[in-house]
Amino acid sequence: MTSGVPSAQTAKADSYQRICGVSDVGEGKAVGLEIDGHPIMVVHTEGRYFALRDVCSHAEVALSDGEIEGCTVECWLHGSRFDLRTGTPLELPATEPVQTYAVQVSGDDILVALTPPLK
Repeated sequence: MTSGVPSAQTAKADSYQRICGVSDVGEGKAVGLEIDGHPIMVVHTEGRYFALRDVCSHAEVALSDGEIEGCTVECWLHGSRFDLRTGTPLELPATEPVQTYAVQVSGDDILVALTPPLK
């Protein structure tokens, strides 16, 4: 299975860390998790996995509580919608993107690249 994030091909192999198992994220679902205290959302949609910072850039609430539709997530608070592939906001009120992370699937594990460094 391939990553939903184009930069996955350029991330160094040693920068990946296990975040969860594939069975933890159902199709069309998002799961909010943490790596080293940083909130990360893992999404399984359209047969691919995506990882983003689990904080809306507008309201600073968990995006993992929002609705997944295709390759987008809608923030539950004000309705901002973000592209899961790029983190780009597609609907107001958000104007700033959310950080995305490269994803790999290794056996039953979902791995997330910790580059660029988590902020």
